[in-house]
Amino acid sequence: MKFYIIGAGVIARSHAEAIRKLPNFDEIEMKVADPNPQALSGFVERYPDVVTFSDARTMLAEEAKKDDIVVICTPPFTHYELSRMALESGRHVLCEKPLAMNRQEADDLLECARRKNRLLGCCSDRFIGLPKTEEIKRLVQSDAIGDIYKVTFTYRGQRSRAGVEYQPESRWFLDRSKSGGGVVMDWGPYDFAILNDVFKPSSIDIAAAWVSKPQTQADPVNTTYDVEGHAGAMMKYHLDGKTIWVHYERASCTHGKPYHLVEIEGTRGALEWSPYFESDKVICRTDKDGEVVINEKDINNKSDIGVMDHPIYYFYHKVKGEPSPALINEQTVFNFSCLQALYECADTGMLQTVTVGGIQSNPVMK
Repeated sequence: MKFYIIGAGVIARSHAEAIRKLPNFDEIEMKVADPNPQALSGFVERYPDVVTFSDARTMLAEEAKKDDIVVICTPPFTHYELSRMALESGRHVLCEKPLAMNRQEADDLLECARRKNRLLGCCSDRFIGLPKTEEIKRLVQSDAIGDIYKVTFTYRGQRSRAGVEYQPESRWFLDRSKSGGGVVMDWGPYDFAILNDVFKPSSIDIAAAWVSKPQTQADPVNTTYDVEGHAGAMMKYHLDGKTIWVHYERASCTHGKPYHLVEIEGTRGALEWSPYFESDKVICRTDKDGEVVINEKDINNKSDIGVMDHPIYYFYHKVKGEPSPALINEQTVFNFSCLQALYECADTGMLQTVTVGGIQSNPVMK
């Protein structure tokens, strides 16, 4: 098997580390392409056996083998062109999040993957498959808390903007023409991957949505800064003849209180957990004799495969035809479409419905 990595920056090195943990790594060949000679030399210092190229097209010119995988590790505005080129070369493609810049690009990549009989994956699956979230899924499916009617998924950070407080040298995060959007495109891929993995909806209504750009005295000047730092939506998830209301909020910049809360509420109880780094506790609140009973469990991830390894690890096993939670093809595009529908709803004030077949706008204003 060969891995072709496009881009030799920080995230590419993370993927290379994950490749090193794969079974039979000694039989895997890594190649990397980047037009920046400094990035390439830094990559080779860490991975001296890698074959380097200054041009991705040249790297992919050799004949493709059945299990070849291309990993796209470049900024979002390049994802479509590079992913399309890699799929056309006859290789499977694992793309960094977000998958593309818009729904048209995502649909075109899916059509290309189908035509070439290849897998199209996205790295938004980093946080799925963790033991604590698998326990949440088990409890949801077991009817432990009764009929679920509401989910809260809220993450509010006061100063954690990509391109400002985080990775300030990468100003492209702040330019919508390069990033596709702000916090929704940065963290939304993970958020919707988790929500859709837990509930597996057949369709989603984005009933109301908003985006905003809070201002601070640290805002960069003399650079394009036109992306949101705070966004939210009220959504209706449709599944198995049931509907669940989901209140979603994500902020990388707010003047309000910072906090996170991920909670699933049912008629007989509620579940709370953090899908990310804050805690490994799974908290179940139920009732006994009219009093709230709290049951807490610590469910740690004891695997040597961490969240940064998941995209490579999951995709590798999916390509091998083995069981894997990897997000591929239709599911990848469905999840990405949720981000686009949120933006559309916020922009037009019209309800958006996301299905595997696409996004539909309700012509009636809310």
